[in-house]
This record gives sequence, structure tokens and C-alpha cells, in this order.
Amino acid sequence: MTFPIITAALAGVLLILQQVLMLSAGTRRARTGIGVGYADDKNLERLVRRHGNLAENSAIFIAGLALLELFSGPTLAVQVFAAVFLLARLSHAFGFSNLKGSHGKLAGDGATGSGTVVLFRAGGATLTALTGIALGAYLLWVMVPQLPF
Repeated sequence: MTFPIITAALAGVLLILQQVLMLSAGTRRARTGIGVGYADDKNLERLVRRHGNLAENSAIFIAGLALLELFSGPTLAVQVFAAVFLLARLSHAFGFSNLKGSHGKLAGDGATGSGTVVLFRAGGATLTALTGIALGAYLLWVMVPQLPF
């Protein structure tokens, strides 16, 4: 059994991204004085959800990818899953880079930024889901024949 080096590299990148997103939300909290919740601050809500969504999706993906890599080694499949997941998460985070990306028409007339970021958000979310489903299915396909029954 080899060390899951591809998974470890992906985890390193995601950890840095997670901390950057956390610091952006924390900085907004410090500037606004909002310690808990959003208090009708759509920018704070956007930053908190951008950070939270990465946290909600990354941990289980990293665990599944590590199991696959531990079982099968650093295969092309592991590399592809890691690369696609990273692309999906970066796209999603970029999609939350402004109010139009997070709140769309609900952002109001004062919202700045391009509506194109909505496509990055939706594409990143869709790709995250599809990559997670594919990883789960692939793990089952690889592991079920190894089960002792």
C-alpha cells in the first residue's frame, strides 16, 4: 500500500483555498461588526456560503479519493478525479466572487459584477456533484468484487 500522494496534494490546495475563503468572510465580519449570522448583509452571506460550500463538499470527497488511491494506487482515475474536483471547486468559488454570482436578480440594482459568474457557480456546483457521484460509483465498482460475501 502506497501513501495517497495525489489526494494529499489535492487536500493541500483545498486547505489553502478553504483558509482564503474563511479569511475573506472573517474580514467582512470584522468590518461590519456582525459576529454571527448575516444581518441582511448579502455580501457577508455570499462569503460565508462560499466558504461553507467548499467545506461541505471537500471533506467527503477527499476521504473517498484517499480510499480509492490507497486501494488502487496513484492511477490515472485518481488524477482525473482530483483535477476535475479542483476545477469544479475553483469554478464554484469564482462564481461566488460577486453578488450577481451568488444572488442573481435578488442582488438588487446596486450589485456589481458580471452575470457570467452565475455560469461558473452553476457549472462548478454541477461538476462537483457529478464528480462526487462518479467517484462513489467508481469506488463501489472497484471495491464490491473485493467484499468477502
